[in-house]
Amino acid sequence: MASIKPTKSGYRAQVYVLGVRDSKSFRTAREANAWAAARETEIRADEKKAPGERHTLRDALARYSEEVSPKKRGCLKEQIRLKAFLAEPSLPVDLPIGEITPSHLAAWRDARLRVVQAGSVLRDFGLMSSVFEEARREWKWILVNPLSDVRRPRAPDHREIVIARWQVKAMLRELGYSKRTPVRSVAQAVAVCFLVALRTGMRAGELCGLTWDRVFDGYCRTPHKSGRTEESLRDVPLTAKALASIELMRGYDPKLVFGLKTASLDAMFRKFRNRAGLSGFTFHDSRHTAATWIAGRMKSNNLPAQQALLDLCKIFGWTKLDQALTYFNPDPRDIAKRIL
Repeated sequence: MASIKPTKSGYRAQVYVLGVRDSKSFRTAREANAWAAARETEIRADEKKAPGERHTLRDALARYSEEVSPKKRGCLKEQIRLKAFLAEPSLPVDLPIGEITPSHLAAWRDARLRVVQAGSVLRDFGLMSSVFEEARREWKWILVNPLSDVRRPRAPDHREIVIARWQVKAMLRELGYSKRTPVRSVAQAVAVCFLVALRTGMRAGELCGLTWDRVFDGYCRTPHKSGRTEESLRDVPLTAKALASIELMRGYDPKLVFGLKTASLDAMFRKFRNRAGLSGFTFHDSRHTAATWIAGRMKSNNLPAQQALLDLCKIFGWTKLDQALTYFNPDPRDIAKRIL
């Protein structure tokens, strides 16, 4: 039963049907009653529709952002991307989710490829597919994931950049690094962080999140994302040189080893790289470089090939052996020298 109440400017109609509450203000009581009757009929009709007809893609994106994203480590970035989807003119966000077809999503893919690279589109596909899967498995809004029948763009080739030793020395010099002086500036902190990355293969996020209570003799313990939502701790071996580099950070920050945020580390690294007159590599390429250098040193110690490969996967936190092929980028001339 609708409730019509007079207000200073007219009348306010309120309806509550099948758990759905709605209200609206009108100039006359007649208009308020007419709207209330029509709205009650609309709510009862909607209740008879299938979930895929009642809920739009916009509803799915909003619910995913509220219920699923907060459980992930990259929550804020993911929620920004979900919000950006709502502004995509080629994405029918106000269409009932059950009416979204592969053709709609193919048109969205083609429109995105005109303005961004294939890698960005693939990341969008991954997130959008997760939204549809949640709507299918958990919410029971749809029976199939329409994105599963859309051809994905070709994945870009993996970066195969190994930072040259002379480039490393130029970066350290520009950042004001000294192996005899404790760190007292942000630039020096970036230098030591870069050096530890090269000696351990740790990611920027792992390094920036490393705390002093997780640094031990011979290893450190760092948060590691083991799945889409799960996070665990992994132990990273620290050589004597890596530990010596970390010791230079003593007194710089009471909690964090490097006292840096990931965004500022990336920005400072690019800034000083440009100052040094260098280009063509990023901080993340230190991981490729570390994998190549460490693998070379392990072979020089005459380790069995199987053990060397497994040790390398353990160091870098890889769960699949083929990930070593992505990050291990030796010079073909070095390979030729090792062939007997």
